[in-house]
Amino acid sequence: MNHETSLSKLALADGTVVSGISIGAKGESGGELCFNTSMTGYQEIITDPSYHGQMMMMTYPHIGNYGADDQDTEAPQPMVSALVVRAFSHEYSNQLAQESLHQYMVRYGLVGITGIDTRKLVLHIRERGVMNAVVSSTDLDDDSLIMKATEWPSMDGLELASRVTCQEPYVYSDSGDHRIAVYDYGVKTNILRTFAVLGCQVKVFPGFTPLKEVLSWSPDGIFFSNGPGDPRAMPDAIDCVSEAMDTNLPLFGICLGHQLMALAQKIDVFKMYVGHRGANQPVKNLATGKVEVTTQNHGFSIDPESVDSDIATISHMNLNDDTVEGLRFQQFQGFSVQYHPEASPGPHDSRYLFEDYLEMVQDRKTN
Repeated sequence: MNHETSLSKLALADGTVVSGISIGAKGESGGELCFNTSMTGYQEIITDPSYHGQMMMMTYPHIGNYGADDQDTEAPQPMVSALVVRAFSHEYSNQLAQESLHQYMVRYGLVGITGIDTRKLVLHIRERGVMNAVVSSTDLDDDSLIMKATEWPSMDGLELASRVTCQEPYVYSDSGDHRIAVYDYGVKTNILRTFAVLGCQVKVFPGFTPLKEVLSWSPDGIFFSNGPGDPRAMPDAIDCVSEAMDTNLPLFGICLGHQLMALAQKIDVFKMYVGHRGANQPVKNLATGKVEVTTQNHGFSIDPESVDSDIATISHMNLNDDTVEGLRFQQFQGFSVQYHPEASPGPHDSRYLFEDYLEMVQDRKTN
């Protein structure tokens, strides 16, 4: 099958420019250029709200070969600002696919570029650190694109959760033994699905909802979701999480929610030189000694030196770089993890975290 090809360029803020072929919608977009080492799951990655404002470069070379299916999404539309790949496939083989990935990208206005040396670019980012970039099929002037990349807002200090949270509360699951209130900072659908499968009533609240409104639903526990941006730029959310810690309700946080819970306990968060994004990160549970194969997506991390053992203990560590992957809090019932236990690279290595949390919820209800 023949496809129209047109030139596209990718320019990084440090002056690096590469040429390739346009995929998806024609146009221009920018953001922080990051990379994901997953071999499959490109639709889940593209639609993960935690990637809002970021350009996604896939390290696996062949992308698009199983098409696109609306059931394999974490949000109703793409969240990445652009897609960067080595070898894009317009043809696909998948009986569940509804359209090609190219058609899906065009439908939602997602721009992208293919035919570039992603391995070289990944090594460049690992050496220089993550940086902003711009991809364009309409402006092919190198100097112009570099200038746009340097002027793009930095992720450091950028609040993005308000752009992806729901605008009104809604019930995801109305049957179950436990009532779990979810603060939506960009929650992935599979997190909600996991709670529902484990027998929970689930109600989702916008990230800016006052705690008293959430408590009026009489939840048995409160969950703080994943999401994009810098948690340090969310003082209202940090205050809300701090208030929730005084309710005696069991609390659970994932990714951004994990960082907000840490900040609410005066534990420091820093921006990583190169974040963790992939489905093959080894994490050690320090209590059991077991190693989990985990899915991760974060550019910020907990400063281990700021963790006071009277406030929290470090429960999980990343075996690649010894970064903090989990906290168990001492002053209230609750814990949090940096990685994504609702994803299934292990495939079920980390599912126990949801079960541990619901056991905590059940203990509070019966004691």
